[in-house]
This record gives sequence, structure tokens and C-alpha cells, in this order.
Amino acid sequence: MIVVHHLNNSRSQRVLWLLEELGVAYEVKRYERDAKTMLAPPELRAVHPLGKSPVIADGDKIIAETGAIVDYLIGTYGEGRLIPAAGTPDRLRYDYWMHYAEGSAMPILVMKLIFTEIPKSPQMPWFMRPLAGALFGGVAKSYVDPNLQTHIAYWETELGKASYFAGEALTGADIMMSFPLEAASTRAALGPNSTAYLAGIHARPAYQAALTRGGPYSILGS
Repeated sequence: MIVVHHLNNSRSQRVLWLLEELGVAYEVKRYERDAKTMLAPPELRAVHPLGKSPVIADGDKIIAETGAIVDYLIGTYGEGRLIPAAGTPDRLRYDYWMHYAEGSAMPILVMKLIFTEIPKSPQMPWFMRPLAGALFGGVAKSYVDPNLQTHIAYWETELGKASYFAGEALTGADIMMSFPLEAASTRAALGPNSTAYLAGIHARPAYQAALTRGGPYSILGS
């Protein structure tokens, strides 16, 4: 049976959702973030040297990185589901969004989180907070926020062309893109197409089942 090494409030929620969509049996091994640092616990290093989630075990195979996991699960258990046919325009879109999610969308979202939260961090000395807030706020206003808005506008346009990121059917590309959109929704205003898209995937029975298996997922209500 597949074992998902699942960290709360993390990218690994997408893996649970994918497994539910595929109807593949799996076991969840939960890990909790450190309440102060929000980092993954050291126990994850026993699973993978980087000590991060998601990681899955399928027999003697250990697979890390969400995109690699999604590729593996769809290729191994999908039986042609959740991936457009090779050589089609939708497959080209699929390949693009699979890589875009972590390669382009998440870096700017991580920057947004860092530039917002570090000035408020308990680890920041109180006398440095005004200076840190001014410095980080200036960079956020001049660089991070405009770039994030460019990405959000891009998603809005693309979701106006089709129901899903790779066409008219749910695919692994949507599994990958769900986390960036969820993260963005807590840090900026999404457009109507993106908002409706998130509401649609959140209403899917498989998504709801994944929430039940994975435990609290506060990114949805941050």
C-alpha cells in the first residue's frame, strides 16, 4: 500500500486529493509543523534527506517532489485518467502547467509570505521590526505584489478559456495548480474565474475525502 508522509498545511494535501481521485488505497503518516518555526519536524529526514513533504513510499520506492509524485501516480495507477492524450493541444497545456505550478507560481508566493511574515516574526527583535517592516514592505510593494498580480491575472485569463487548466477535464495539472491558487487566495484577491474554479474543485467528493484523511488544512481559511 502507498504511504503518504503528510505534513499539515502543505503541498502534500494535493497528493491525498490525487489518490482519492484515482481511487487508490493509501495510508497517511502525519507530521506536524513546529508551532514556532512552522518548519517540518526532523523525523521527516529519516524518510528523505531533505526532510520535506510530500514524500510517498510505494513498496521499496521512495518518491519526493509533488510534480514527480503526481507524474508517478498518474503514470502507474491512472490507466489513462487525469492526463490528456499525447500529441494533443491539451497535453501541451498539461505539461506546461505541471511545471509552471512550482517553477513560476510558487516562488513569488513564497516571497510574498516571507516579506509579509518576517517583520512580524517573534524571532525578530522588537527594535528591528519598524526597520524590517519598512524594508520588506518596500520590496513587496515595488516587486513582489506587482509580480503576484501578473500571475493572478494570467490564471484568470486562462481559466476564462476552459473549465480547467488543461482543457475541459480535470487533470494532474489541476492537482498541481490547486496549491498556488489556494495560497494566493490567502494573500491577494483572486478574480471571479479563479474563485469559481477553486470553489468547484473544493466541492469535489475526492477533495473533501482528502481533507478528512489529511486533517485540518488551515490554508483554506487563513
